[in-house]
Amino acid sequence: MTGLVIRGSRNIFTVKSDEGGAEFECHLKGKILKGVEGFYNPLAPGDRVIFESDLAQDGTGLILSLEKRRNLLTRFNQKGQSPQLLAANVDQVLCVTTPVSPPFRPRFLDRALLQGEIANIPAVIICNKYDLSEDDLDVEERLEDFTRIGYKVLRISAKTGEGMDKFRRLVRNRISAMLGQSGVGKSSLINALVPGRNIRVGAINEKFDRGNHTTTMSFLEEIPGEGETTRIIDTPGIRRFIPHGIDSASLILYLREFAPLAGRCSYGHSCSHVSEPGCKIMEAVHAGVIHEDRYESFLRIRDEMSEPSHD
Repeated sequence: MTGLVIRGSRNIFTVKSDEGGAEFECHLKGKILKGVEGFYNPLAPGDRVIFESDLAQDGTGLILSLEKRRNLLTRFNQKGQSPQLLAANVDQVLCVTTPVSPPFRPRFLDRALLQGEIANIPAVIICNKYDLSEDDLDVEERLEDFTRIGYKVLRISAKTGEGMDKFRRLVRNRISAMLGQSGVGKSSLINALVPGRNIRVGAINEKFDRGNHTTTMSFLEEIPGEGETTRIIDTPGIRRFIPHGIDSASLILYLREFAPLAGRCSYGHSCSHVSEPGCKIMEAVHAGVIHEDRYESFLRIRDEMSEPSHD
């Protein structure tokens, strides 16, 4: 049979069958599944697999093989020192943030957006809890800059319903993956779309003003609709997102406002974009074409990618 991976943990995966929609708890047949070598986890929600049911025990099965992926959303897992699969075969990445509670983290957005570019998956910024924004000028300035460089930004509130009609239209009939730090309200957004679903929502850690982990593994949620197939993959809250899939030398090509300037510096591709005369990147920062915070993100991410542990 063929089916869709809904969730997985410790090499046990829930697979929804294409034949009738029944769910099976499946193990991998054999220790290694072809095509997933080198990853922290072999499968992710959104993957399509071929499996067989276990006749000896109802509701269980064995995954035989993985169908070809359309795309793959990953991050570098420091604990396992290897890439971690977050979602597969998605139409868009929803980069979820908040103006406060927890605080606005534009550098996390820089990294999440970068991963979308690496995977060639369209990314949208979702600013949830916008009812708490208090018209913060710094937050607005960064959101407007993300819009300027070509990203769609939605200002919404799962609690009050502000902007939720736009959010529903955005996800309708698509497979979306949500990325965000703990506490930004990813589970609350799904609860708002599916009345009665009541996915557990975490409280904010008051001491550190950040969220507690409530989603410990990625899972796929189907959103009921009129003959439509709307699916959202909620990924675990991530405090530090390390992009994966490129090296430090090619980073510049995956930042939208940086890419047109690649190779145009006086020192060409060997320019470090830190102190050289004739550096087009630094000129663009001084001219406001590249935001100073985005430039700082670029330098930090590049330094991380140059560390031996990231190779």
